[in-house]
Amino acid sequence: MKNGLIIISCVILTIGTCGGPLLTRLYYTNGGKRIWFMSFLSTAGFPVILVPLFFSFLSRRNRNNSETAEKPKLILMETPLFIASIVIGLLTGLDNYLYAYGLAYLPVSTSSLIIGTQLAFNALFAFFMVKQKFTPFSINAVVLLTVGIVVLALHSSGDKPANETHKEYVVGFLMTVIAAVLYAFILPLVELTYKKARQEITFPLVLEIQMVMCLAATCFCVVGMIIDGDFKVISREAREFKIGGSAFYYTLIMITGIVWQGFFLGAIGVVFCASSLASAVLISVLLPVTEVLAVICFREKFQAEKGVSLFLSIWGFVSYFYGEYKSGKKVLEKHQPPETELPPLQVSDSVA
Repeated sequence: MKNGLIIISCVILTIGTCGGPLLTRLYYTNGGKRIWFMSFLSTAGFPVILVPLFFSFLSRRNRNNSETAEKPKLILMETPLFIASIVIGLLTGLDNYLYAYGLAYLPVSTSSLIIGTQLAFNALFAFFMVKQKFTPFSINAVVLLTVGIVVLALHSSGDKPANETHKEYVVGFLMTVIAAVLYAFILPLVELTYKKARQEITFPLVLEIQMVMCLAATCFCVVGMIIDGDFKVISREAREFKIGGSAFYYTLIMITGIVWQGFFLGAIGVVFCASSLASAVLISVLLPVTEVLAVICFREKFQAEKGVSLFLSIWGFVSYFYGEYKSGKKVLEKHQPPETELPPLQVSDSVA
């Protein structure tokens, strides 16, 4: 069951990590200018979580009816976990705004290499917050991915869009760096919440946690939209969108919300099935893939540094998961009962 969950989580995290930035950048390059609106879309797709929660409730109800007369709980989450989820959600909403601001003024390739630095911060936070144990394989993965990001940074100076000022570029750069650090803190904070919870953490409960987090983050961004006047100009922006007009605009908005929701749900799912560091490693290894897609979709330059970074990232990814496989194998061997041995035959001295 858990193997299936981690596969599903990795798949939707891959789609969200690669698709979210590309769709957001597509919005900005074709006339979109509402940063709070893009922040809102990062978690506005949370109602899709109601679907698996509904089927989970039906499953619990059918199981309870067959085993006991007790009615299943509609909501599994208790008050302390609910409060913690709201706090994490508000931090997520702030992180969404910082990242959306950066994408408004940076190419996807530059934004990706900055976000990639979150792996090093995540490893540091995970070590102090959840006592994440490092193996030679995980250390190797962190080093390789960090080196890959440094290699990518060598080409960033020539990526500033021609229609943006130096000040806009610098502010966008700084906002993205802060977003990377904040998200590196959020992942182990989620893992710490799981560990400190006074109730069993099941996947349906993880879905409820994600639901509350995204609702809090969405409300945070809605307040920003109201203050910034986004609701007054969205319809006009849709009519003036450069490609496809209003129909394409609203379709893009809807798909962007769903894809970003896949990112957050996948990231939390990997934290539940493995660890916050595993989630950070997977996100980091997908960033160069996002860059390759950006080259194809937006015709961004693909220099030699990007190819080297892609190779190092894949190497780091393989190293990390090979280490996890070896660690899991050792645990299984340690708990495996020894084979039963027959006692040696005793030859009696009285036998002639």
